[in-house]
Amino acid sequence: MTAAPRTPAPLRVGLVGYGLAGSVFHAPLIAACDGLTLAAVTTGDPERAAGARAAHPGVRVLPRPEDLWAPGAEPLDLIVVASPNKTHVPLATAALEAGLPVVVDKPLAATAAEARGLADLAERRGLLLSAFQNRRWDSDFLTLRRLLDADGLGEVRRFESRFERWRPRPKGGWRESGAPEEIGGLLYDLGSHVVDQALVLFGPAVSVYAESDVRRPGAEADDDTFLAVTHANGVRSHLYVSSTAAQLGPRFRVLGERAGFVTYGLDPQEAALRAGLRPGPGTAWGVDPGAPWGRVGAGESPLTGGGTPVEPVPGDYPAFYAAVAAAVRGDGPNPVTAREAAAALEVLEAAKRSAREGVTVRLPRPSGGAGG
Repeated sequence: MTAAPRTPAPLRVGLVGYGLAGSVFHAPLIAACDGLTLAAVTTGDPERAAGARAAHPGVRVLPRPEDLWAPGAEPLDLIVVASPNKTHVPLATAALEAGLPVVVDKPLAATAAEARGLADLAERRGLLLSAFQNRRWDSDFLTLRRLLDADGLGEVRRFESRFERWRPRPKGGWRESGAPEEIGGLLYDLGSHVVDQALVLFGPAVSVYAESDVRRPGAEADDDTFLAVTHANGVRSHLYVSSTAAQLGPRFRVLGERAGFVTYGLDPQEAALRAGLRPGPGTAWGVDPGAPWGRVGAGESPLTGGGTPVEPVPGDYPAFYAAVAAAVRGDGPNPVTAREAAAALEVLEAAKRSAREGVTVRLPRPSGGAGG
């Protein structure tokens, strides 16, 4: 009689940081992944420490990140860095040098050069280094990818993507700080998502033009930014991120040679996680039953019922950590590589320069073709 294959023990994860990113996104998704277990969390905040213990019984809470990989520490299989942006590079470097695979919340670094340096280190050590670009698993993005894979629009000519909010008063904190070392502002926050999505869909960028403003009284960092990206394959992406949008535009408006696709609203997974809901068997995860479907059509307005409704693909943030677990075990590819993160950072850096100098910034044309 042949013995059933043994299920490998879950990988033990150490999570650095238990603020918004750590508590709302990473910890719940790690806990929901069959191949991972949240073994340890680091935070110096007593209230956050209590919250971690309450939400994840049995988790070890340590005061400092280096406690996770110090000599004599309980062994871990993966480090997740979900601390403030300015700490991403030094903490990822330390964890990799300690021999541990690493996931880093976006943005991976402040510059493409720093991201490529981390990629080089990970490759020398033979370790996984992945960037948490969860918006690749948004419902609307997965729906658009399915539509493009089926050639539902013909050749795409223009891609419009908006990640807009109405927050007329700054909330404060490092994310809205104007200090350069904090790597704050919407360009590096929401802009990291819309740029990454555009590059995944349409390949490398060859030019970037941007307008970036600080609109709100008392604000320090950019809170209303527009990017025009030209891809090597000729597609033009118009990307908007804003905290000052009193009327929200479509999330995606994609114009092809035969038809266009328009969809409104945000993927429901962030709101569900913030509300304390968790993915798992039997849950209707990643779909908002009350949300209007996107529409495909030509010469019609979706606002007046024109076009054909497109059933959404459910959002699937858990797929990121399932892929990470498989990659660490050597059973699958890295879901978001550090080199992909570096390509997005190159666009963000070009956008900063464009907005500052009022110029269009040309990027090196990729040697291996346009991609897509």
